[in-house]
Amino acid sequence: MTARSSLTVVLAAGEGTRMRSALPKVLHPIASQSLLAHVLDAAPHGAGAALAVVVGPNHQAVSDEVARIRPDAATFIQAERLGTAHAVLAAREAIARGADDLLIAFGDTPLISAETFARMRAPLAKGAALTVLGFRAADPTGYGRLLLEGDHLVAIREHDDATPEERKVTLCNAGVMAFDGRLALEIIDKIGNANSKREYYLVDAVAIVREMGLEAVVIETSEDEVRGINNKAQLAEAEAVMQARLRQAALDAGVTLIAPETVFLSADTTFGSDVTIEPFVVIGPGVSIGDGTVVHSFTHIVQSSIGKNVQLGPYARMRPGTTMGDGSKLGNFVETKAATIEAGAKVNHLSYVGDAHVGAKANLGAGTITCNYDGFTKNKTIIGAGAFIGTNTSLVAPVKIGIGAYIGSGSVITRDVPDDAMAVERSPQSIREGGATRYRELKTKGRKPKEG
Repeated sequence: MTARSSLTVVLAAGEGTRMRSALPKVLHPIASQSLLAHVLDAAPHGAGAALAVVVGPNHQAVSDEVARIRPDAATFIQAERLGTAHAVLAAREAIARGADDLLIAFGDTPLISAETFARMRAPLAKGAALTVLGFRAADPTGYGRLLLEGDHLVAIREHDDATPEERKVTLCNAGVMAFDGRLALEIIDKIGNANSKREYYLVDAVAIVREMGLEAVVIETSEDEVRGINNKAQLAEAEAVMQARLRQAALDAGVTLIAPETVFLSADTTFGSDVTIEPFVVIGPGVSIGDGTVVHSFTHIVQSSIGKNVQLGPYARMRPGTTMGDGSKLGNFVETKAATIEAGAKVNHLSYVGDAHVGAKANLGAGTITCNYDGFTKNKTIIGAGAFIGTNTSLVAPVKIGIGAYIGSGSVITRDVPDDAMAVERSPQSIREGGATRYRELKTKGRKPKEG
């Protein structure tokens, strides 16, 4: 059977004044992605799946987010806000192309799933003209009720208009709908504005479908999945639901979360096998974690790639652009940014490594700082494989430390150090040759200095 084509129209023109924010409502994040991004990700993809997003005037940031997440999407402007049906018709040009299925979704319902969209389309393939998404509300007060006769939807009754008996109904309208695309414009164009607000409401489509002698049906989902976000309290509630989903998915994939409720993940976090996450870890967007890695408590990671069998933290902070090679280590109170730490390299404690490349099996002692900013530009530090950087060392970029080089404790390095060389560069007042002398003795005896 030939696959049915679809058009998903996402309504994202709301101002969101109750969010008390200059940021458009649909751009507020949960799990490190905008509300809108979650909906666009869930909407049908691939061949035969078109997408249109209706945005408000002067909301270029929303249009930019659409282009970033779904470059295949078209955007349309709703210049006036005259109700949900009016918003849908802002995308008339796209609807008129006649996709088999027309899905209507909302940019502020980030918990909706691709599976639910697929379930809504199934009745259309069997001849229904309209599918309405419903949920069983714990407290239905304020929601429109879905009134059924057998399996057929006969009306959506707003709470204020419902009889006492109808208000006992707990099956409520989620607002999300799917139309037979061949009939969608005919149905929506019949919706009038004979109401107190003189607006065009999509819920009136049910009565119109019935008047046309066509079938309207209901598909049910959970109340959590159709949570709309109108204020910061609801944003926090949706975040909690999303985090619970992500934690459960990680556990199901074999990740060890010692205290799951204390770990915060992003929607795009990926894990290898046998990963362990200790309590109170925050993982931001763009993070991948390889097999066997352990993330110790109070570690914060953003936009970083972590190899296999890596040790992170506790109290480590990985900022964007960090790459950790297999078997490498970041210890207590270490911060990285735009840094590559090659396989087996160690930065054990109390250090900042920014705009740097640390070679394989290099060792950075406590208090090592890459001084990457000169007040005007960022500069790079390159540390060769097997290099040993003594404690309390400042590497003033741009600077290169050669392969196998040794830097004495307390040094301030401002010039490149050749391979296998030893450098002790300090002010006369702070020179202490003991560490360098000890290194010479150990090297003469064929022993390696202790890593630390």
